[in-house]
Amino acid sequence: MSALSFVHSQGLTLPARAAPGPVRAKLGLMQPYEERLTAPGSWWAVAVLVGVAMALILLPLGGIATLAGFAGGAALAAIAVSSYGSARIRVVGGALLAGDARIPVEALGEAQVLDAEEARAWRTHKADTRAFMLLRGYVPTAVRIEITDPDDPTPYAYLSTRCPERLAAALEAARGVRS
Repeated sequence: MSALSFVHSQGLTLPARAAPGPVRAKLGLMQPYEERLTAPGSWWAVAVLVGVAMALILLPLGGIATLAGFAGGAALAAIAVSSYGSARIRVVGGALLAGDARIPVEALGEAQVLDAEEARAWRTHKADTRAFMLLRGYVPTAVRIEITDPDDPTPYAYLSTRCPERLAAALEAARGVRS
């Protein structure tokens, strides 16, 4: 019997896919939190405009060069936008995965939810140069998580997120499951 069948046969319900849940984590089912910090739609429009600019630059060379300039310019700009917008934040397997960082929940302290104003302050004048920062300027809210590992000089992790309350709850749930 699968874990999902067991849950349903017992009359239990599971939280939504991205919602935190110790039951879901203990059963090894879907991740309690996952977010991709995708670039806004206006950035994709700019990628198309880069292609138009390349086409205009190559217009004197003829129609084929103009089409190649449009395709090449738009493709390169789209690759850049996609790459920048591919950063992910996940809480899975007792760890926080943010960009290239993998931090076990045991090494994390309290998660502080930051509104737009506080997030701006923590990425500017309150920022510590030793902090791990996964920030995206187009995401106004964030979470600041203390790093409690005494061997790690990183004081905190600053993560831009569109759902700071859900991320903080997922971290708390992951810490509860590990305890």
